[in-house]
Amino acid sequence: MKVGAHVSISGSRVSSDDETPPYDDIRNAVHRQLAFGGNCGQVFTTSPQVWAQPEISEEAAEGFKEETDDELEGPWVIHSAYLVNLCTPKEDLRRKSTESMQAELDAAERLGIPYVNVHLGAHTGAGVEGGLDNAAGVIDDLEVPEDVTILIESDAGSGTKLGGKFAHLAGIIDRTETDIGICIDTAHTLVAGNDLTTPAAVDETIGRFDDEVGLEYLEYIHLNDSKHDVGTHKDEHALIGEGYIGEDGMRAIVNHPDLRNLPFALETPTEDGRGFAWNIEKVKELRED
Repeated sequence: MKVGAHVSISGSRVSSDDETPPYDDIRNAVHRQLAFGGNCGQVFTTSPQVWAQPEISEEAAEGFKEETDDELEGPWVIHSAYLVNLCTPKEDLRRKSTESMQAELDAAERLGIPYVNVHLGAHTGAGVEGGLDNAAGVIDDLEVPEDVTILIESDAGSGTKLGGKFAHLAGIIDRTETDIGICIDTAHTLVAGNDLTTPAAVDETIGRFDDEVGLEYLEYIHLNDSKHDVGTHKDEHALIGEGYIGEDGMRAIVNHPDLRNLPFALETPTEDGRGFAWNIEKVKELRED
């Protein structure tokens, strides 16, 4: 099973060698993933709250690739900065979003990471069709490395944000000339109006996704429970099995024949002393042979 967490690269470089000086390093992600019991996962290459370029030395990039190949099973994914808005009609924000995405794609190529995950963003008055056209334009302006794929993440669908409906995901695939994939966030999918609380509901939702988008585009899953119910459009993650999706829904998701072989990355909270290690172990307990 490919399951892991969104881990930080910040802080002192963790090493078994006491003589190694402390420094911030992308290689910290590998150690932290292993410490949580994960074998794949997600990272930010920079602070997601500011416009910043990834700063990764050649030594760190090569070390990250080697340690990943030696220690982990599944693929990493880079999550783009929160400020990126592919749908925006504003030229300055479009330019900054394009530059940020290009930097992440270039970093992914250097690190041997096959995916860069991004939200469509908000159309802010351009309308659904206009927003999707804007997003496709940004994607097609990017120079996507041969071994890297852009993943569009499903959204909770509040306000003018796009990605909450499967039709939005299908719409961006239809508009762009670039080969892209989809990352489904289970919490976002639930609160956007798609039931995932029972095996029958999971089957129905996956069937609709296949009909409207196509399972061949689904590359990664953000596995999160939700603190809010179906259709509320409130994005707040819960511990695995302890939110509105619950154990029955989560068990159905991680064992579904169309999903079980995909990589799962958790973005779950830390509550009551239970963090990523607890959540990953919970997922493994729900998995059936």
